[in-house]
Amino acid sequence: MYREFYGLTQKPFSILPDPHYLYWGHSHSLAYSMLEYGVMNRAGFTVVTGEIGCGKTTLIRHLLDRLDEDFTVGLVSNIQDGDLLQWVLMAFGQPYEGKSHVALHDELQQFLIREYADGRRTILIVDEAQNLGPKLLEQLRLLSNINADNDQLLQLILVGQPQLKELLQAPELVQFAQRIASDFHLSPLSVEDIDAYIKHRLHIAGRDLPLFTMDACQKLYEASRGIPRIINILADTCLVYGFARMAPEIDGKIVGEVIRDKQTHGIFGVSTPKGVEETRASRLPVQTKEEAGEEKSELVIHDKELAKRIFKKLRSNG
Repeated sequence: MYREFYGLTQKPFSILPDPHYLYWGHSHSLAYSMLEYGVMNRAGFTVVTGEIGCGKTTLIRHLLDRLDEDFTVGLVSNIQDGDLLQWVLMAFGQPYEGKSHVALHDELQQFLIREYADGRRTILIVDEAQNLGPKLLEQLRLLSNINADNDQLLQLILVGQPQLKELLQAPELVQFAQRIASDFHLSPLSVEDIDAYIKHRLHIAGRDLPLFTMDACQKLYEASRGIPRIINILADTCLVYGFARMAPEIDGKIVGEVIRDKQTHGIFGVSTPKGVEETRASRLPVQTKEEAGEEKSELVIHDKELAKRIFKKLRSNG
């Protein structure tokens, strides 16, 4: 309802993981370079972690959009129980019902060999991988042993919340950890990113004129802690409030009202920005950077050749 009023062709702050709206900040650019070069250079295991709503799924969607027909990709999400082989075969559209574990393994192996013989590379992406647990992760490691001569037939990308990073550091998963070519922890946006992030999404949605003031951006950052999904939820509501008031711009006052209403009537936990009145005692506490520690992106590349290619690409883009 606010699109025509603000000169927009579509909703700029949807929470759906749309690759067209991907904001290429430093953290997301580095994460995608790592993903892309891990795929192109046949990295066995690649791991991406990050808080809920930081854009992990959007990065994966962007990667999938760019892969050509030479790649066969299977995607599984939120595996918690059952036979892992059934999930994997289902992801690749292969038969899996009514088969023994041995038969499932043979079915997968024959599928991978066929893809390899036809000149296609096979990638399995496991989303919400923090739910796998040590047993299923070990089963994934064993799947990576399927190879032909010196070529690995199955590449794996694990995507999950920060608990995945902790899980992979467990002593019983040392063999798994040794197979990881690179891992990246995706951090929330910085306060410097917020204005550019909002302008980027407005531009994709059809508007280049400024709409959110700097004070509004600052309050959105403090309330969202830099998590893109929360920024989108708050910014979309701000546009509704602004339209209801026929406001030509979204200022700090509108953002403050949205945050107060979210805290009082909503189900999402948001922090209170500076200058905004505290409401009920149930509000989430705001930690300073010194108290909480500012979360940073972290890239670890264990494969030396992969590292050279990634950083050469980053320097050429810089």
